[in-house]
Amino acid sequence: MTVAVKESIIVEQGRPVERIRRRRDWAMLPAFITCLIVASIVLIPLITVFLGGLRTNGELLNKPFSIPTALHFENYQKVLAPGSPFWGGLTNSVVILIGTLALLLVTASPAAFVLARISFPGREIIFNIFLFGLLFPLTVAVLPLYITIRGLGLLNTAWAVILPQVAFSYPVTILILRNFFRAVPQELEDAATIDGASRLGFLLRVLLPLSRPALAAVSLVATVGSWNSFLLPLLVLNDESTWTLPLAVTQFQQQFTTDWASVLAFVTLAMIPAILIYLLAERQIVSGLTAGAVKG
Repeated sequence: MTVAVKESIIVEQGRPVERIRRRRDWAMLPAFITCLIVASIVLIPLITVFLGGLRTNGELLNKPFSIPTALHFENYQKVLAPGSPFWGGLTNSVVILIGTLALLLVTASPAAFVLARISFPGREIIFNIFLFGLLFPLTVAVLPLYITIRGLGLLNTAWAVILPQVAFSYPVTILILRNFFRAVPQELEDAATIDGASRLGFLLRVLLPLSRPALAAVSLVATVGSWNSFLLPLLVLNDESTWTLPLAVTQFQQQFTTDWASVLAFVTLAMIPAILIYLLAERQIVSGLTAGAVKG
């Protein structure tokens, strides 16, 4: 029975539909309050950091959570000045991010395709091996990872960060892409095969265009991980000219030990690229995490 039929029956019984709708609204109130609390927990630190970059150090020490009496943009000017560690860190972070995304998507997409749409002995075992990677964080493999990178002669290079980030991003990437690829009806692949498309052609021309939401989702996960990575660059990047933004923040903080307002301005500027990427890809990301590609 549809909602419209139920409401018509309620009206016939003398119970106004508006009252029922009002009750539904009140029933949603706890969920709304919960979402508001969670949003506040996320936004308040971001707003505090942003406003902190517009204050003086005296205001931060006396009233750290108050509204600035005047906007001091010189803190941001200091961060953006030529020769600031911000520019070098930004360049290195962008290079490492682009390399990580390119290598991850180029290699993980075919692997997920094979595990999703090609039947062969041991397929589920291989997939479970990828899933086991979710149980091992980067911190567990720090020592052998450092020894391996040093043995390959990759210390103080972008590859020393790109290759481990790609490796540790494989489990969640394979998981999301495989589920998305399996949701595509077999009829589409059969039609592409009749038209003369190979398996690779079907992947490139049909499957990947349909999988833009899933690709956006895994790209965001990899972007956040790469942009905020601190431990791995700290271990393998000893030369300050190769430092990423999280390391450049510590370098900037050492140069301006008591200038916390400038440090907060630095942190604010470092967050902006990741926030912009999320806002631009929000719809695709939600679709990729909550729905299949095509329902047959």
